[in-house]
Amino acid sequence: MAIITNIEDLRLLAQRRVPRMFFEYVDSGSWTESTYRANSSDFQSICLRQRVAAELNATRSTATTLAGQAATMPVALAPAGLTGMQHADGEILAARAAAHAGVPFTLSTMSICSIEDVAAHGGAPFWFQLYLMKDRDFVERLIARALAAACPVLVLTLDLPVFGQRHNDVRNGLSVPPRRSLRTLAHLLARPRWCARMLGTRRRGFGNIIGHARSVPDMDSLSAWTTEQFQSTHSWRDVEWVRQRWPGKLIVKGIMDAEDALHACDSGADAVIVSNHGGRQLDGALSSIAALPAIVDAVGTRTEVHLDGGVRSGQDVLRALALGARGVHIGRPYLYGLGALGEHGVRACLDIIRKELELTMALCGMNDVHEAGRHVLAKPLA
Repeated sequence: MAIITNIEDLRLLAQRRVPRMFFEYVDSGSWTESTYRANSSDFQSICLRQRVAAELNATRSTATTLAGQAATMPVALAPAGLTGMQHADGEILAARAAAHAGVPFTLSTMSICSIEDVAAHGGAPFWFQLYLMKDRDFVERLIARALAAACPVLVLTLDLPVFGQRHNDVRNGLSVPPRRSLRTLAHLLARPRWCARMLGTRRRGFGNIIGHARSVPDMDSLSAWTTEQFQSTHSWRDVEWVRQRWPGKLIVKGIMDAEDALHACDSGADAVIVSNHGGRQLDGALSSIAALPAIVDAVGTRTEVHLDGGVRSGQDVLRALALGARGVHIGRPYLYGLGALGEHGVRACLDIIRKELELTMALCGMNDVHEAGRHVLAKPLA
């Protein structure tokens, strides 16, 4: 594939280069995948107003701030577990690409590269995503490690009290860690270039957990620990507990209901992310973009509202901004880029989205991204 023109080109190339079990981990949702598909398709029902004779400047400004951090455009890289299985040293490469583009990168608790690895090699301060686990001493140590790495923002994810069933993962035998089987071996050997890169790195475990959590000295002990540690219940008191221990900006991720958004604000959140975990948890839930307007109406004057899920273009970024989002977080688009071309693929992803955003702004008669509002839309989501 000589020319990359859009995110779909990166997806198709990643499909050819990443082992099937890891590609489908990214490229699928839970149960019937109705919410996973709606996350993207609902954007397409939102029509933009094309404007003319709008006295455009020679260039358009996409610069903004997200949770107090300057960004060249209203886009951040979302946390994603197993990023380092899309490409060797994946989290480091994605962090470097984000630093080059001037946008935030968020490291997942369930990353392959550790907090310390990304801090040493990622190129810029990054955000850290936290899951609440039963071992609160371990959670406190994670928070302390993120502080030591100078992470300015903590992203607390609340929408994983239990794991949604993802049929492709079950069929492929993908677990944490992946099961050893002939099927797994076949998936890996079908991608020799990927295997060669993985053999060339020492980063093949879960760097934030192995050797740091009690009773997890190696990959073999990780599965039982993960099953035990992910809590089946959270309360807003838990959010307040994190708020007391984190002095920086706190973002609560996984908000799909206006009432929950109000609770997040009351618990000390500096921003919320409207997100259904990429359609990987509750199948049949609203798409993120459909849930966004009510949450903006409820808390948009109290806190920043961000969106995650279904963004595949710069036009989608503008649609989300027009409906009140401060910025968007992309997961699958940059993971496709990473799997396709490593760091250069993530750079290509961000460059595609930036150029699409700038062009769409021009055709909508906008000079500055902060001009976005519902007046930009010809047909908002019903």
